[in-house]
Amino acid sequence: DVQLVESGGDSVQAGGSLRLSCAASGLTFRTRCMGWFRQAPGKEREGVTQIDRDGRTTYGDSVKGRFTISKDGAKNILYLQMNSLKPEDTAMYYCAASPPVICSLTIVSSDFAYRGQGTQVTVS
Repeated sequence: DVQLVESGGDSVQAGGSLRLSCAASGLTFRTRCMGWFRQAPGKEREGVTQIDRDGRTTYGDSVKGRFTISKDGAKNILYLQMNSLKPEDTAMYYCAASPPVICSLTIVSSDFAYRGQGTQVTVS
């Protein structure tokens, strides 16, 4: 079974940084598109970023230049480094994995068959 477990969420002040981690089991990164999504109360789920099996990355406009996605294939851990955090970044953040396909050109929620339970990020 595929399992994705996020960690690293916290409450921080605006301008601060956080690094989220996603420990994956039951899959290998080299065959998947991996991504991060977020959802704030009362808002639609938003695609934050994705990284394909070759390391090509895509970012949502609201996080470009501030967030960085990376992965450790040996440990099967996905990371999201978040810098210059803003109050509007407050949300539950979810790690996601696709079936064994490459990433689409844009971040499409329906491409990702697996999601974790999420980790809360609060920026004040």
